[in-house]
Amino acid sequence: MHLTVLGKSPSWQDVGGACSGYLVQEGDFALLLDCGNGVFSKLRRFCDYVDVDAVLVSHLHADHFLDLVPFSYALTYAPRQQPVPVAGWPGTEAPARPQLWAPVGAQDTLRQIVGCWGNEDLVEKAFELHEYDAPDELEVGPFRIRFCEVPHYMTTYAVDLSANGSRLTYSSDCAPNDDLVSFARGTDMLLIEATLPRPERTGVRGHLTPEEAGEHGRRALARRLVLTHYSDELDADWARVQAGQAYGGDVELAREGAVYDL
Repeated sequence: MHLTVLGKSPSWQDVGGACSGYLVQEGDFALLLDCGNGVFSKLRRFCDYVDVDAVLVSHLHADHFLDLVPFSYALTYAPRQQPVPVAGWPGTEAPARPQLWAPVGAQDTLRQIVGCWGNEDLVEKAFELHEYDAPDELEVGPFRIRFCEVPHYMTTYAVDLSANGSRLTYSSDCAPNDDLVSFARGTDMLLIEATLPRPERTGVRGHLTPEEAGEHGRRALARRLVLTHYSDELDADWARVQAGQAYGGDVELAREGAVYDL
């Protein structure tokens, strides 16, 4: 399993950065895990967008799905996607139409967003849309995919991908919780959010600190721990130390363009 970080920012983008997006490849199958603001342009550095076989969205917050809009425009209007010759492209009877897996309610949400300026079925025409709900388990290409609902400000799923004996667990966005620990137990890599320098002051939780992320990794017995969904305004050395002390081992910080082989 080959993982490339396309975007690791939280809900606001780093300088020159992108929000949540991870390209996961097994053999010649390419799966895009989340597609937040800025991810589509980053994707094109590593994979032609017509070669993406499937997109999987963990939850319907903008920083995890909003670049489905430019992705959809490309699939709809790019010269190479047309049925007749256009601008040097020969025309095709089989334009790319990737699978799109998103939580229940995705169709309505996407229609509301793109419907604001017309063409409300833009995304579902560009993609083969499927809605999932835990405890669904999916077989998508070579990947076996499991879900675990985690506490956030809306329905959100941690995602577990297994293929060819390797396993990646992605926390998505979440408050501290025991379910993620059980879900991720023994994983080869836990890719976990570490958004906050301190817990939310209101007491209403939706994200983790680096220390809390490290605790989750230790309790889950994760073989590798990679922090993500943190801002370039958060001191990276501080975050690594805080998480490492709680994890009891070395911790890696996701950065755009980083590649991991599992």
